[in-house]
Amino acid sequence: MTLTRAELARYVDHTLLKPESTAADVAALAVEAGELGVFSICVSPLMLPVEVPEGVAVATVCGFPSGKHYSQIKAAEAALSIDQGADEVDMVIDVAAAIEGRFGDIEKDVAAVRAVIPDDKILKVIIESAALSDDGIVGACKASAAAGAHFVKTSTGFHSTGGATEHAVRLMRETVGDALGVKASGGIRTADAALAMIAAGASRLGLSGTRAVLDGLDGVVSADAGDGGY
Repeated sequence: MTLTRAELARYVDHTLLKPESTAADVAALAVEAGELGVFSICVSPLMLPVEVPEGVAVATVCGFPSGKHYSQIKAAEAALSIDQGADEVDMVIDVAAAIEGRFGDIEKDVAAVRAVIPDDKILKVIIESAALSDDGIVGACKASAAAGAHFVKTSTGFHSTGGATEHAVRLMRETVGDALGVKASGGIRTADAALAMIAAGASRLGLSGTRAVLDGLDGVVSADAGDGGY
């Protein structure tokens, strides 16, 4: 199918998670989100609540960026973020649990957060795919799905091993099928990279340089893709 600039924008969580981000930075992000027509903005929990243009959702993070938090703390953080207006929560797993094959622990961790997410809200699970073997990616995705997650997500963008790859996105999509969304994030800085992630199976993109990515499109482009709104 063909993708216009506007259609590609609807795949995007327009992201600002730098620790030094100010309220003014977040307000400017929200304004830009409306101008670009993205699906959502993604900001740190402490920046909530935030006013956004009509049609733009609000996403936040949980247990970020290490995932080395008690499940009860992640759940409390997620619940507070929902109360403060978040429509979506992107939680981080304990990556070591995936490396060590403790997928039951991952399922319990995700389930604890999922229990506080209302049915009309979305839970995404960040597995830090660049730090995992293929078996780790598959196991983490299966555990997330079993716990009721709505999306699996490649990366925080803060890990030293890197961000999204086409291989990881493809493997994640093969693992979850059509039952869950797949969000590619971390290191996606060009239109070509964004389209490659969509072609590999991504249904959402986490971008901090959204305008540059969209500006990189040359008119109408093609990709084998579905609806970025999930």
